[in-house]
Formats: sequence, C-alpha cells, structure tokens
Amino acid sequence: MTIAMERILAWKLMLRVMMAVMCYAYLDVLNWFMTLPPEAMTSQATALTATVTGAFAVWLGHEK
Repeated sequence: MTIAMERILAWKLMLRVMMAVMCYAYLDVLNWFMTLPPEAMTSQATALTATVTGAFAVWLGHEK
C-alpha cells in the first residue's frame, strides 16, 4: 500500500461514518417514539425502539 492509503485507513473513516449513522438513527427513533400519542405506543413501537437501543448499546460496547 502507498503511504497515502495507509494514512487514510489510519483515520478509520468508515467506523466514524457508521458511528454517526448509528447516532442519527438512535436519536431519530427516540424522537419518533417520544412524539407518539399514548394510544399509538403499541408493543411493536416499543419493540422497534428497544431493538435500535440494543443495537446502539452493542455498537458502543465494541468500541475500544
């Protein structure tokens, strides 16, 4: 590999982009869930929120 390619890989851009995407998805789902009226907070909506929260927690758990 060239020196320029090694520098680009050292920045770990893909990991940083994925972290930004996960943060956006997590915050977007939380915002959506909190704006639901009480009668629309079904078990499916709760399961989606819990799944996204779990995925975010797993992602953070793998970061070193």
